[in-house]
Parts: sequence; structure tokens; C-alpha cells
Amino acid sequence: MSGAGREGDLGVVGCDDGAREARPAPRERPRIRERAREIGVEGLEDAELVALLVERGVAGEPLEARVHRLLREAGGLEALASLGILALADDHALGLACAARISAGIELGLRVARKANERSTVTAGSSHDVDRWGRARLAHLGHEELWALLLDAKNRVVAERMVARGGLHACATTARDVLRPIVREASDAFVLVHNHPGGDPCPSREDVIFTRRVAAAASTVGVSLVDHVVVAREGHVSMLEAGLLEDDGEVRGRDA
Repeated sequence: MSGAGREGDLGVVGCDDGAREARPAPRERPRIRERAREIGVEGLEDAELVALLVERGVAGEPLEARVHRLLREAGGLEALASLGILALADDHALGLACAARISAGIELGLRVARKANERSTVTAGSSHDVDRWGRARLAHLGHEELWALLLDAKNRVVAERMVARGGLHACATTARDVLRPIVREASDAFVLVHNHPGGDPCPSREDVIFTRRVAAAASTVGVSLVDHVVVAREGHVSMLEAGLLEDDGEVRGRDA
């Protein structure tokens, strides 16, 4: 039977309103749903999990080939998670319904991870706690986001505020932008967290200069910048632990 008349070897039947339809095979054979029931979804491979969301192949491209093409073009599962609905629907020819299913599945996983991390107390002395908070939210993104974690007297996070999106420098973020929600909510201390989409967590010279400006502005209004943690796929860097918060007249950091 030709590829246009059968599903791929991964074999899941479904529907997709944004792509060419492929006729299901006349006789069902063992499918991913059955494997999931037998061994649990945690036992499935990445491609099989994606296939459950893609659901079917299209004319000339059975499901297995479609899924492997998607993962190859996206650059792997982690890169796939950074794509939005429009990129999935248009750039990868999945159609809106399929793209929405994939995006929703990824977002559900991220929300579960965030809820689990919310049970961990972020303390000023632990950049690893801040990294766990930031990694679940930011490390997979294809753009930069800057967040402020507002702390109470015991260094517990009492509020989370995004203060910039699209890059600290590209969007001309100022110290006033950072301090506005902190002053409004009468917080005495805060931690900054932002991501490097390229994967390298080392702060740039611009990151260091920006952070020192924020720290100086914060001190004038009686607020303490405890740390600025940069998170990325390859790890994290605490500017406090790296000795980059103190304005000693020397600006260290990689070139942006």
C-alpha cells in the first residue's frame, strides 16, 4: 500500500483540519495508544509522544515520516517546545488544529513543572533555587524575558513579575521599568532572573552594566537587589556569586 493510503508505522488515527487528509489503514494494528495503555506514556519515545499529538499523516507523508520531519526541522524536542502555534501551523505545515494540540500539550507540561517548583522556597543564598524557578519557565524560550522575584523578610518569593520581554537591551529596558512593580508592591528585596536563548548563561558586559544600574537605583529607594541569575539550557550564572554586582570600576562579562 502506498504512503498516501496508509498511516505511518507509528500509527495513530485522528483528524487535522489544516492539512491534507490521509485515509486510515483498513485494518488496525498495534498502535501507540495501546502501547501507552500497556506501559504508560512515560515508556514511550519522544517521537511517539509527538505522534499522539500530531495524530495522523497526510497524503504522501505518513505519520512516522511527518513526526520525524517535524523534530528534525525544529531541531529536536527542546527546540520544538519553543515554537509558537503560528510557527508550527505555517512554517512546519501542521495546520492550526495540530499546532494547537502540540502547543497545549507543551504548555500543560510546563505548568506542571512550574507548580512543582513553586513549592520550593527561593532563598537569596541559593542561586540553584532561582535556577530551578527560571529554568522551567524561561530556558526553552526563543526570546529573552526579564523577571523580578519579590522577596519577604525570610527571602521567600511573594510575587513574580515579568518586567521586560524581547531582550534587556533590544527593548530599552530601564531601571525604572524594573523598580516600578517592586516599589508598587512595597517589597524590600528582589532577585532578577533572565534567560539567554542561545544556551550560554554567561552574562554579557551589557547585562552587568544594566544590573549595576538597577542595583544603584534600587538602593536610592531603599530596596535591595539580592542577585541577578541568568538561566539557559547549559546551566546558570549568579552575578552575586560571580562577584559582578559590586561596581568596582571594572566591567567583566562576555561580549553580547
